[in-house]
Amino acid sequence: MSEAEDNDILELDSETEDGDVEMALMTDVVYSEELPTYKSMPKGQAVPKVERSEFNGNPDSLFFNDGKRRIDFILVYEDESKNVSEKKGSVMRRRQRRREFFEGSLVNLGVELEATQSVMDEKLVYVKVHMPFEVLCTYAEVLHIKLPIQPNDLATQSSAYNCFTRHFYPSEDVIANEPDYFTAPFRKDQLKCFCVKDREQFFTPAMRSRMAYYILSRAAYDIKGSMKKFGISKLLDGGVYKAAYPLHDSRFNVKSKEPDCPNERFLLYNEWAHPKSFYKMQPLDLIRKYFGEKIGIYFAWLGFYTVMLTLAAAVGLGCFIYGYTTRESSTWSKEVCDPQIGGEIIMCPQCDSVCPYWRLNTTCESSKRLCIFDNYGTLVFAIFMSVWVTLFLEFWKRYQAELEHDWDTVEFLQQEEQLRPEYEAKCIYERVNPVTQEKEKVPHTACGKCMRVSCGISTVLFWVLLIIASVVGVIVYRLAMFINFSVKLRNELKYTKELEPFKEYVTPQMATSITASIISFIIIMILNNFYEKVAIWITDFELPRTKTEYENSLTLKMFLFQFVNYYSSCFYIAFFKGKVVGYPGQPVYWFGAFRNEECDPGGCLTELTTQLSIIMTGKAVWNNIQEVLLPWVKNLMFRHCTQVGSEKVIPRWEQDYQLQPIGKLGLFYEYLEMVIQFGFVTLFVASFPLAPLLALFNNLCEIRVDAWKITTQFRRVVPEKAQDIGAWQPILQGVAILAVATNAAIIAFTSDMIPRLVYYWAFSVSPYSDGSDHTMTGFINSSLSVFNINDFNATRKPGDEITPYWFNITTCRYRDFRNPPGHPNQYQYNIYYWHVIAAKLAFMIVVEHIVYFTKFMLSYMIPDVPEALKEQIKRERYLTQVILHETNIKHFKELMKPVTDNLQDGIEEPELDLKL
Repeated sequence: MSEAEDNDILELDSETEDGDVEMALMTDVVYSEELPTYKSMPKGQAVPKVERSEFNGNPDSLFFNDGKRRIDFILVYEDESKNVSEKKGSVMRRRQRRREFFEGSLVNLGVELEATQSVMDEKLVYVKVHMPFEVLCTYAEVLHIKLPIQPNDLATQSSAYNCFTRHFYPSEDVIANEPDYFTAPFRKDQLKCFCVKDREQFFTPAMRSRMAYYILSRAAYDIKGSMKKFGISKLLDGGVYKAAYPLHDSRFNVKSKEPDCPNERFLLYNEWAHPKSFYKMQPLDLIRKYFGEKIGIYFAWLGFYTVMLTLAAAVGLGCFIYGYTTRESSTWSKEVCDPQIGGEIIMCPQCDSVCPYWRLNTTCESSKRLCIFDNYGTLVFAIFMSVWVTLFLEFWKRYQAELEHDWDTVEFLQQEEQLRPEYEAKCIYERVNPVTQEKEKVPHTACGKCMRVSCGISTVLFWVLLIIASVVGVIVYRLAMFINFSVKLRNELKYTKELEPFKEYVTPQMATSITASIISFIIIMILNNFYEKVAIWITDFELPRTKTEYENSLTLKMFLFQFVNYYSSCFYIAFFKGKVVGYPGQPVYWFGAFRNEECDPGGCLTELTTQLSIIMTGKAVWNNIQEVLLPWVKNLMFRHCTQVGSEKVIPRWEQDYQLQPIGKLGLFYEYLEMVIQFGFVTLFVASFPLAPLLALFNNLCEIRVDAWKITTQFRRVVPEKAQDIGAWQPILQGVAILAVATNAAIIAFTSDMIPRLVYYWAFSVSPYSDGSDHTMTGFINSSLSVFNINDFNATRKPGDEITPYWFNITTCRYRDFRNPPGHPNQYQYNIYYWHVIAAKLAFMIVVEHIVYFTKFMLSYMIPDVPEALKEQIKRERYLTQVILHETNIKHFKELMKPVTDNLQDGIEEPELDLKL
């Protein structure tokens, strides 16, 4: 064992000295003894031994050896008696002592255990955990689990959407519809109110696993005086147990031979996770039943998002096709490619001394590519996407409300959620609850909480600044490499005939942009790995109260970091690059050494499109490699290393142990991946209409990849309850609001649409032009200013050795709106520039107000919860109360019947203690 691991164990097991009592209290003490969870073994009581049994040879069994008690959870540890290492002896004894105490605490809580030695590895022992019915009833009440009280006799309304999609759902003969019931939070003293047909089937396997994990998270493994150490998480971190997980009900590709096994995993694989089912709708009810509401709501959101993307992808593809078909006919593209116009326009060098003069028509292909994305269809598409994102969020809220109703999470309140064990363990300070006005325990004072939050904020800001520094580094790389590419590419293309056909495509700007985008992507992935650990550490330090608060806090930190990490380079290209460059005689420099880079001759919009396509494609490929290949290879290697003999029969719990653990954060990274993609689809869609189509293709694969991974490659997750997608909902809304501003700014300041419109409506006719009809002819000439080469500084002027032979004029042109040389205000902004600036600002203000007003009206007109569903919820709530009330009255009458009968017979009876 390494020294670090040994220190972890010693920290876990160390005795507390008198001088360290305060520190120990801050980390391990628990005062709560009210809940049955914290019921401890009496001091001095002997630790009960766990029953040992041999494997009965049934690989599909989900029960103890008696075939009656269901396995609700599995704990795996390494038997110390099989390890002969003397160096590890003391550590092993500590682990054994803690494990025996922990298992004794479980037995004392009413949980039944059975241990079985591994078939494949004699060192491993599997402890099977069973929750008796009485224990299940106790914790069902603690966790406010809703259970059926009566079949739902209300007719459900089918929407037009369901009528269309029902043909794509799996057959009801394969996956039967879940029965619908009126439900109510379980109460142990009202057991007769609930539909208990079979005690073994009353609580579903998902419910049983959830309650088992709740107990495991709070059972004590050591008590020293007033200190109580507890929780399976710490035991897993300390190596006392190697794994803890609920069981899959069968193999994913073979049906179980057990007669009562539902084979839900087998059904999910064949009807959902298998590639052949890519066209089918997701069986959300079965997903929710098997994996829990939290997994179910994620796949419901991902499926809904993918369906909505089909409309955006279709419109974006239409916009792309329009731009592609009109690229040859656009007037400005023709002027650039025309030898008599673009061929006669000599452009100024784009860097100092080593860059030559060049003809405008050399950017013919770049101009045509720009026309594909920079056209009037893009404007329409950007406005459409602003409306689309509002419709997506509003319709998702409605769909989510339907899921809340169907899955019984309408009344799932945060105060019903139990505290995190880590939070409870550090509750050593008292305060008065502002709501109940009663004293309660909290883990830190107001000053301590402020200190923790301040530390978290400062750490996040530091990492955000680190990302900005990396972006500045990439910008400096672009500035430096542009000069190198300008020299090397010119020489390579000049002296290598094989590269001559690529001369029009491989420009210094394009080479710089592509290499910088690849470097940006690599930096993004490296910083991601570091920051993930930092964000988790900060959130653990802040000590959130519940798991929902923990995930929301981590979500906000991670998204803020990812937002800056992924989008900063795109924001730079869209809104900063080429905006402050000066003019050839007086350029702007970074750090006094690097000349600020100009946009590609085709415009910065082309570079933004390149950046987006590289990051989106690279991110999708990398994530799929991580999600598919990595767990598959790990499982393959694990099976290869542990396989002793293929002829051996392996039990269900050992088959699951060979799978990968799901991870502490579960679906967090899946949500994060999709929300980052949502940002690419909405924030910069004006520059890349194909982004929704790429996202659609990625998501069609993502659904099946995630389904395949969670069904076949990972151990079964502990089911969790969730009402919605949590903190991701306001984040999506914030991105949607920001997307309106970014797209309007891209069209106004990054594309050439506004200068074209200004020229068409104002400068192509009198008094600025001789023509009387509005036209785009002459736009290229009007968008280029004139510079006298004699005004070049001697250190910036191109050398004679790189000056082309055909250059025999005294002026060159550059992209800007400035007065020509000889003008009283030479090289200052002309009237055209101020017209364009005014038009850009007016465009942004008008478009933003129109779109925001449209979004507001749509949000107002589309209620979050359908009216029919509101009425149905009220009706069900009313009927549930009536059923419970009538059941209580009936129960009361049954209790009172002997009393009334005796009174009628004239016999006095003592008072009865009636508990309803």
